[in-house]
Amino acid sequence: QVQLVESGGGLVQAGGSLRLSCAASGRTIRGYNVGWFRQAPGKERAFVAAISWSGDTSYYEDSLKGRFTISRDNAKNTAYLQMNSLKPEDTAVYYCAAGTRPISLSGSPAGFGSWGQGTQVTVSS
Repeated sequence: QVQLVESGGGLVQAGGSLRLSCAASGRTIRGYNVGWFRQAPGKERAFVAAISWSGDTSYYEDSLKGRFTISRDNAKNTAYLQMNSLKPEDTAVYYCAAGTRPISLSGSPAGFGSWGQGTQVTVSS
């Protein structure tokens, strides 16, 4: 399986931006769909966005469309999540995941077989 490491999290003021990175190792990320999820304190892990292995198709949780953008660079074996206009309610641990099953693009965690350890994003008001 591919190993994933997230980076780019941190503390940011409301209205600010962050770009998270998901670096893959062990195997090329080229054949995998990649997703981002987040988990806020006391809440279940929630789907944020997903991108197909080719990068041609992307999906978002409806409420995040327009603020978050998922992308990937297969040559660098890395995927990204650009987050703009951040709000305090975006505070969470953000996880990237990789999977080959088609349902991964629906946002189902069951579609992903590899997960990173997460990176903390904290948005202050």
